[in-house]
Amino acid sequence: MSAATTAGPTWEGLRKEARQLENEIDLKLVGFSKLGTGLSANVKSDSDNAPLLGPDHVFESMALEIESLLEKLSNLNDQMAEFSSAQTPSAALLHTLQRHREILQDYKQEFRKTQANFTARREREDLLKSVRKDIDNFKTSSGLNRRMDFYLKENDHIRNSDRLLDDQISIAVETRDNLVAQRVNFKRLQTRFNDLSNRFPLINSLLQRVNLRKRRDSLILGLVIGGCMVLLLLYAFRDTKLTASSDTESTDVGLK
Repeated sequence: MSAATTAGPTWEGLRKEARQLENEIDLKLVGFSKLGTGLSANVKSDSDNAPLLGPDHVFESMALEIESLLEKLSNLNDQMAEFSSAQTPSAALLHTLQRHREILQDYKQEFRKTQANFTARREREDLLKSVRKDIDNFKTSSGLNRRMDFYLKENDHIRNSDRLLDDQISIAVETRDNLVAQRVNFKRLQTRFNDLSNRFPLINSLLQRVNLRKRRDSLILGLVIGGCMVLLLLYAFRDTKLTASSDTESTDVGLK
């Protein structure tokens, strides 16, 4: 806590800039993932009618932009680490620095995964495109016949399977994006709760005192109730004993 107080606006400025970069990278990654999944439908169109700046160019430019933002966030984390090493060690400061590093690592993994998925999908689409091209060449050279009809039917089956796979991949990617967004939100909430608890330690101590007082009052109340029960039992036992002795004395007097 003392390190954060000594840091003043410098530490808060670094944290604020890091959070802004994290929010910007989060939005870019969501759009990057959606762009990667949407390219499969654009690849099926005719390449002659495609614009000069196609989806691949947009995807690559966005990838370069995200890489630049990740590099900036990594440099910010290094600056925060250098700042923390120059101050008095603090659990809150080290925890905050660790959280920013974990968020950066998650963003890097998500970015690499999206790139890998896009590369694999593009290779598969290029393979299917070459197969279609071979079939078209065979059709123009050999003419229409039964074997060509069979190949065309197989090609239609492949296209239908490809379309179904693309739909399933899109659904899975959207689900993953939602889960990633929820995970990032939960991490942010946890970070904010930790910041509040570290920033206001008096609240924690007050809650602990209230809990201790409740336990003490419960213990005292239990002891009082237990003592009353013991006194009631002793009184009842004594009353029974006196009644029995009086009955015995009356019986002896009657016999005499």
